[in-house]
Amino acid sequence: YRFARRAEAEGLVVLDDPQSILRCCNKIFLHELLRKNHIRTPQTEVFGRESLKELSKKMKFPMVLKVPDGAFSLGVKKVEDYESLERIALQMFEETDLLLAQEFLPTDFDWRVGVLNNKPLFVCRYHMAQGHWQIYDTKDINNIKTGDADTMLPYEAPKKLLEVACNAADSIGDGLYGVDLKQVGEKFYVIEVNDNPNIDAGVEDEALKENLYLEIMNHFLHKLKTR
Repeated sequence: YRFARRAEAEGLVVLDDPQSILRCCNKIFLHELLRKNHIRTPQTEVFGRESLKELSKKMKFPMVLKVPDGAFSLGVKKVEDYESLERIALQMFEETDLLLAQEFLPTDFDWRVGVLNNKPLFVCRYHMAQGHWQIYDTKDINNIKTGDADTMLPYEAPKKLLEVACNAADSIGDGLYGVDLKQVGEKFYVIEVNDNPNIDAGVEDEALKENLYLEIMNHFLHKLKTR
């Protein structure tokens, strides 16, 4: 964030700009921003340690607990009942004053839509890690397991998926974002928007190949020419 601010102050083109970092890295802010823009998300509640009983009346179990600034599935826990909610939430409150509770939507995979300048760039399906409910299995921090992934061109993906993802990204800015979504029936729910999404060789670039990188470089060039 400090590097991005300094680069922006020096007049450089910044893809992962400070405003996007602030909006995406704080899950509470992101939740409120998506809600304000009428973008469908799982039921989500922000709560403190004094609100556990009230939370259990508002939401059904199982539910997912998240720290406001977690990433890569770290700081994310699933709780099955009030006993585990109380035990795990109190552990998490040792590091933060507020948590998010999110409706649990079980799916075989998560959608990831890469959006650049408010247009879909790539679409991936990240499958759950074997025997786990997330794409990353972090039970052993020294041996993090991941599920398989497959990638497609945007026109091959559901149109509604692209529409929801682009609306979510547009609420952040015009940079490069990775929008994570769950699909339940014909409905798409935004889980989060990432301001610094993975682009790994053989995964996110599998469909577009080098054209993916050319698209990003052309975006930089356009920004340079229109400053």
